[in-house]
Formats: sequence, C-alpha cells, structure tokens
Amino acid sequence: MRIAIGGAITLIALAVAGRRVFWLFRLIRSGQPVQGRLDDLPKRIWTEISEVGGQRKLLKWSVPGIAHLFTFWGFTILLLTVIEAYGGLFDDDFHIPWFGHWAAIGFLEDFFSVAVLAGLAAFTIIRIKNAPARLERKSRFYGSHTGPAWVILSLITAVVVTLLIYRGAQYNTGNLPQGQTKWAFASYVVSRIFSGLSHGVNENIETAFLLLNIAVIMGFSVLVVYSKHLHIGLAPINVVLKREPVALGPLGSTPDIEKLMDEDEPLVGVGKVEDFTWKAMLDFATCTECGRCQSQCPAWNTGKPLSPKLLIMDLRDHLFAKAPYLLSTKGEAEGEAAPAAVTGVEEDAHAHAHHGVPESGFGRVPEPGQPQVDRPLVGTAEEGGVIDPDVLWSCTNCGACVEQCPVDIEHVDHIVDMRRYQVMIESAFPSEAGVMLRNLENNGNPWGVSQRTRTEWTEGLPFEVRIIGDGERIPDDVEYLYWVGCAGAIEDRAKKVARAFAELLHTAGVEFAILGTNESCTGDPARRLGNEYLYQELAKANIELLNETGVKKIVATCPHCFNSLAREYSSLGGEYEVVHHTQLLGKLVEERKLVPITPIDSSVTYHDPCFLGRHNKVYTPPREILAAIPGIRGQEMHRCKERGFCCGAGGARMWMEEKIGKRVNVDRMEEALGLDPDVVSTACPFCIVMLTDAVTEKKLSGEAKESVEVLDVSQLLARSLVPATPAATPAEPVG
Repeated sequence: MRIAIGGAITLIALAVAGRRVFWLFRLIRSGQPVQGRLDDLPKRIWTEISEVGGQRKLLKWSVPGIAHLFTFWGFTILLLTVIEAYGGLFDDDFHIPWFGHWAAIGFLEDFFSVAVLAGLAAFTIIRIKNAPARLERKSRFYGSHTGPAWVILSLITAVVVTLLIYRGAQYNTGNLPQGQTKWAFASYVVSRIFSGLSHGVNENIETAFLLLNIAVIMGFSVLVVYSKHLHIGLAPINVVLKREPVALGPLGSTPDIEKLMDEDEPLVGVGKVEDFTWKAMLDFATCTECGRCQSQCPAWNTGKPLSPKLLIMDLRDHLFAKAPYLLSTKGEAEGEAAPAAVTGVEEDAHAHAHHGVPESGFGRVPEPGQPQVDRPLVGTAEEGGVIDPDVLWSCTNCGACVEQCPVDIEHVDHIVDMRRYQVMIESAFPSEAGVMLRNLENNGNPWGVSQRTRTEWTEGLPFEVRIIGDGERIPDDVEYLYWVGCAGAIEDRAKKVARAFAELLHTAGVEFAILGTNESCTGDPARRLGNEYLYQELAKANIELLNETGVKKIVATCPHCFNSLAREYSSLGGEYEVVHHTQLLGKLVEERKLVPITPIDSSVTYHDPCFLGRHNKVYTPPREILAAIPGIRGQEMHRCKERGFCCGAGGARMWMEEKIGKRVNVDRMEEALGLDPDVVSTACPFCIVMLTDAVTEKKLSGEAKESVEVLDVSQLLARSLVPATPAATPAEPVG
C-alpha cells in the first residue's frame, strides 16, 4: 500500500513540476543569444565551488550566511535520507549500498537535520526583526513576496520534522539504516518519545511519517518551481554562467553599433522584455528576493524609487505574464487564442496585491497576456510602464547590487541595456543629460569648454610638462602617458589633483607626457547614460590616437577613465597597460622614490570610489599611501571597501539633477562627518566634486567644522613629501 501511495504522490508531483520546468526552459531559451558564458571553464568551476559549495558571497553577511550554509549543506546531505525514504517504501531494512549502514552517516544526517532547524530559526528571527510591515522601506524584504517565503520555511521545517519522527520510530523498530546507534543522536532523542509504545504502533508511525515526509518533499518540489525559490535549482546554473571579469569591470556587452545603426529598423538595447538575452531572463528567474542589493543601493537608501531587487522582480513578473504571447505559435500570434501559461499563482491578476508597493512598476498592470504586450517596458504610471523612468535614471552604476547579489544577477548590465533603447531609439532621457551629450559631441568633454583649455592646469608648474603633438610618437624615454581626463584638465578642484600628481611624478623621476589638446573624453558618461553610439565614436578616436602614438603604459587619476581605458577599450581594439595613480604612487612610495616625511597631524577617513573599488578591486594602494604618511590617523567609515557607499556621480548622474529624495553625496558626507575627521580623502575627481559640494553645504548649515577638507590621496602625499636633495626641491606642492 505504501509503495502505491508513495509512487502516486511522486508521479503526480514530478509531472506538475516537470511541466513547469519545461515551460521555464522554453521561456528562457526564447531570449536573445549571448556568447562567452562558458569561457575559461576552470575558473567557472572554481566559482561554482566557492560560491555555491562554499557559500562565499552569502557569508559576507555572517549570521544569515551561516544559516544559509547550514540549510544548503543540510539539503545536500539530506538527499541521502530521500534515497533511504524511497528505499524504505520497498524494504524495511533498506540502506544505501556500501556505506549507508555506517554510524557516521547517521551522525551526518542527524547533525544536518538539527543544523537546518537552527538555520530556519535564524531565518525566522531575521524575517520578524526585518518585517516590512514594521520597517517599510528600511526592510530589505520590502516588496518581496513574504507570504510564500513563510510557506517555504514551514515546508522545510515539515520536511525535517517528519524525517526525524519517522527515523525515531525506525530506531525503535530496528529499521534505522544505521542500526540502533546513538551516533544518530537526534533520531535517538526522538525515539525516546515513542519508546513506551508497542512495536506495531512504532511501525505505523514510521509508515505514516515516511509517507508524509515524501508528500512534503514532493509538495515542496512543486511549490519551488512556482515561486521565488526557483533559485534552489537555478542559482547553481546562473553562477556558472555569469560574467567572469575581475570585479565588475566593463559592461557585459559591446554591440557592433555601426552595423546596428545601418539597419532599416535598428534595435539598440532593450525596448521589450523579449529583447533581453536568455542570460538576462535566467537572472530574472533566479532572483531570491533577499533584498541584499536593495539594502546597499545608494539610490534606495536616499529615498529614490530604484530598488535593484524590485526592478529584477518586475522584469521577471512581466516576462512570466507575457509568456503566452512569447511562447505562442505563428498561428496563434496571427489571431488565434494563445494557450494559457502554466505559470501558477504568480501570473494571477490578484496575486500581486501584497506586492503593490509604489516602487513596483509591474503591479500597475498585473494581468497576463495581451495587457502585457500592449504596455511599454519603460514608462510612467499613466503609460502603465513596467519600469518607471525615475527608477531607470536613478542608477549610479556603482555596482553595489552586483557585488552583494548571492546568485550573481547582473543588474547594471540590464539597466544600461534599457537606457540604450531609451536614449538611442526613443530619445527619452533627462533633459540636462542632453546638454552633456551635446558637449561631448561638439567639444569632446562634458563641460563643453574649448579643447584649448586642456593644458591650462600645467601653467605655473616648476617644470615643463611634455605634450605629444599631432602625428608624434611617444618618446622612448617617456615611461607613462598621463591620461589627465576631462575633470583633471577642466574642473578647478580636480586640476589641483592633476598638478599634485604631476609634481609627485617629477619628484620621483618618472618621465611622463600628456596628449594635451588631443586628449578627449573616454566616453564613459555617454556609455553609462546609454548612448553607446557616441561612446564608441569617442573610444575609437581615442584608440586610433593612442595606437598612432605608440602608447603602451597609461596612468589615470580618474577611475572612470581608468576603467574605460583598461577594461572597456579592449573590445574595440585598444590594449594598453593602465594603472590608477594610487597604484603608481603606492609603488613609488614602496620603492622609496617618494618618501613622505613631514607629519600631517590629521584624522583622515578614506572614501572608496566605486569605479576604482568595486569595479576594479583597487582597495589597498590608497590606504597604504595614507598609512605611509606620518601623523595621519586613519578611520574607516562603516560602509567601506566592497560595501562602500557611492558619491552619487556615477552612471552619468554627475550630469543629472537629483530631484527625488536625499542627495547621495550628502548622505555619504554625513557618514564621514560622523567620525569627526579633519580630512575626507578619496581618489577620484568626481568624488572630489561631489563630496566637496556636500561638505560645503554642511559647513553653511553649521553641521561641519570649517577646517574639514576633501583631498585626493595624492594631495596628502604631496603635503608630506620632503625632496631627497635640496637641489631637487620643487615648488610647494599644490593641495
């Protein structure tokens, strides 16, 4: 009888779940092609081992990370008990061949049963403590499907509890695969509860709870494929197929823009959900709704509507609800009724009532099928857009979401893809950004000033800065081309950094040259805004110039220029050895070509630029330079390094008004001022501008002491520098 019952439960569950899995496979496969997702297989295998097996990214948050580690490995080890359960349907004395009778196996199964329960208790406390009903936007679960999450926790608990009950009964009947060993400690403890009952009653308890355990496991399997817990099966796949740059690095795609623009109806970026790649669709389906990305997002933390989590959820829900149209046959697309999507409750029009948070664009039109076909992917509430324009344009491209995501979703790539369509096809973007784009087109810099001003920063230096002229090759004795960047050449505060860095190079005896008026913007603001065509035009012109001059080694003071030159130009034919100025200065200090001697009696806190830190994993050199300066007392902000908080300038936000919520730079400066520093240091001209503006505002309101300065690391090093010989004494360092 129990064979028939267990078999029927299993076959029904597998049929229902299998149908859903096949539907998901077809839907994800309908996405646009993408290449390179299995390159460098050894590295991908190691990523799989460390992130899935070792739970590396989850363990960045200790308590929930350990709880998830226990749960993950508990489920992995307890697969042995599933085999034993099905074997027990056929044979009371069943054990897994070769090793299933070992006492150590009984200990492992019981240890992880208890570990899973401990993990579930931790998850319960975390969810109660962070309940969105109480904390609202401050909760990382705000907007998540909390109801199904509690159902899942209950089902996992039921799996373990029914397991321990029937194993306890098995201990009394002598049917426990490992025998009556106390190594199976949890089973032994449960067995004591039933020890006063007869052998027959224990057999009945064993049978009933064994079947119940199988039923709960099968019910859980069905619910998983119809809920956010799809990540149980999809996360290992998504992790192995993720992009594998060092840190975030370049954007995920560099389309052949000239070829696309030559087409009659060019498709650049993503204008409809079906324009996303299959990997993007896999990302959407893999989201765990954990909210780690949301908790770290600078836009979300300053009252803006962008939540990386809600954005991915809205794209997923829209994709699933539009599935009948996407998966319909040609005949159906021409007017016949499309089949109903096998998508369960997630596509029901009423299922999103609890998800109707103001920041959720999908909730505006939850009905599946044709209503999803008729709505824009990006649009206002009146237009029924899935993603609101304010959501799309709030992103700073800081990468905190990607860094924190435990299942490696590529939020920034998807946001930029949607921006590309809005900018290049719809011409729909913030008006002030249009001024920046015109300045880039006409003058080669975002400020729109004449190229002749690009060498003004060199005036007054006690030495001549070498400039590579038109058609010249870089001299053999020049070690580095210094890429000054638009900010370093034009913006007054950044000019001071360029001068300080040039003086340091001169003092260290490093021969360098600049391109002067031939230097143009790398195109980073255009690319991050979504104007891929303008970015590639600027990049190709720069690459042609750099190749003509024979440049091999470049140093940049701007992390955005550094990232473009080092990480993004390679896809367009520009291969160079590029270092950030803090990396070069750190090397010169280590080699004692620069010796900081004069003490600087100041408390200093360092702000990590996003495009230097998360995008390129350059965290140590700036801190080593500061540590080498005598007298400096370093303090770390709470949000630093991988968890560093953005200044608000990235993603072309430098050129857009911040009209919603609190200003990101002010939020960051408040954190810095909480340490009462004398200096807030950084290593990016954009950060210099944003943080200086914020501290000026705080000084005017009396919330910051007048002596607080915002300085680049190089300016602090220059202040501390004492020349090796009096004959080589330069003018007083700038900064």
